[in-house]
Amino acid sequence: MLQPAIDDMIRNRRSGLLGISEDRSVQAKNTPSTSRQRAESVKTPANLQELDLILASAEKSCAIIFFTSETCPPCKVLYPLYDELAAESAHKCAFIKVDIGKAQVIGMRHSIRATPTFVTFLEGKEERRWSGADPSALRGNVKMLVEMAWPAHPHETLRLPNLRDATGKPVIYRRVPPLDKLLAKIGEPARLPAVQGVKHFIAASQADGAAESTLPDLDAFGHFLRDAMSTVPMENMFAVLDLLRVAMADPRFSGYYAEENDHRTIVALLDHVNKLEGCPYALRLVAVQTACNLFSSPLYVDHILGCERLRTPIVQLITGSLLDEKHHSVRVAAASLVLNIASANAMIRVEEHRGALPEGDQIELAASLLEAIGLEEESPEALKGFLLAFGQLVYCAPKDGELVDLLMSMDAQGTVLSKKEAFPKEALISEVGKELLGSL
Repeated sequence: MLQPAIDDMIRNRRSGLLGISEDRSVQAKNTPSTSRQRAESVKTPANLQELDLILASAEKSCAIIFFTSETCPPCKVLYPLYDELAAESAHKCAFIKVDIGKAQVIGMRHSIRATPTFVTFLEGKEERRWSGADPSALRGNVKMLVEMAWPAHPHETLRLPNLRDATGKPVIYRRVPPLDKLLAKIGEPARLPAVQGVKHFIAASQADGAAESTLPDLDAFGHFLRDAMSTVPMENMFAVLDLLRVAMADPRFSGYYAEENDHRTIVALLDHVNKLEGCPYALRLVAVQTACNLFSSPLYVDHILGCERLRTPIVQLITGSLLDEKHHSVRVAAASLVLNIASANAMIRVEEHRGALPEGDQIELAASLLEAIGLEEESPEALKGFLLAFGQLVYCAPKDGELVDLLMSMDAQGTVLSKKEAFPKEALISEVGKELLGSL
């Protein structure tokens, strides 16, 4: 059932029309596209109680009521424009339409004597009202209302070339090792048809391109992955995850597991790595890289940001890896994973004025990154990764939020700027320390 949609996603990705690699923006679910869907963005309360509930939900933002009637031809001229504006800004403003012929009590309460009449509300209070079928006035007033309710964040006006240039696409680990050697490490389970199918899929993708290769039996491969934790020796378990990592670089492959019930396969593997005492270096590194490759599919973004069951072991894997003092490659991979998560969250902050990543997780990741930044003295690559991830995590953070309070209490700006002496050529130190943190 998923195959046609997944194949179509690959074709779009190759033409640059879809996919995180070409467009970092995270699209809202079910974005209105048809006239019917756009109209459904407009709320139509039938009584005062319903209207009050809608207005109450917009007390911290804004709302607009379009008072109309069935016998008002000028009103009908504005319906398509109103629906279009609602589709564009429904996540920022409540768009309401009231037919005063059917809801006379609402019209009487708001003293409506003519249609079309528009009444706007800003932070729970009436902001302005006007009458008449002027499309320019409607569009301009809605734009002004939204801008007043959602003023631009100071970060949006900053010039941050290094931070912006490095976030055009997610970090994906695509290197393909010798597959026969990799399967030899797995041992006898590598003979299973499911494993051989993935091997042939990877080989075909390398030879013919991802869109032309046929997906293997992913359900059977999921069973193999879950069984491998008890059938493959711990010292060789990295080979299992490395096979998964390579396959996950294909968005059709990762898209399948993004829709798996309860994310049981990926969560089981991450939990296994997190719970290991003295987890081998190779296993931890490949686990982090595999988690990065989840972002090859845009389907995974919403799941990672919004699903606690999946996000919790990922955050645990990150915090445990950022402070690996012995292996800078593990620290860099962990920073890349934070960068993928934080960039997606930052885009939603800018476009939808909300944080998709829970603030508790933002705080945990920021604290771990700050500690890693403070301790880093030798690796320019690691420091750059930390700063990129930290910068995206902080970008457009609400000034009255707990994350900013944490940054102030931990003297985040001092920690970042203190790296200038050891790494004088790293421009991100100034961008993140002076520009981003200085404007909070």
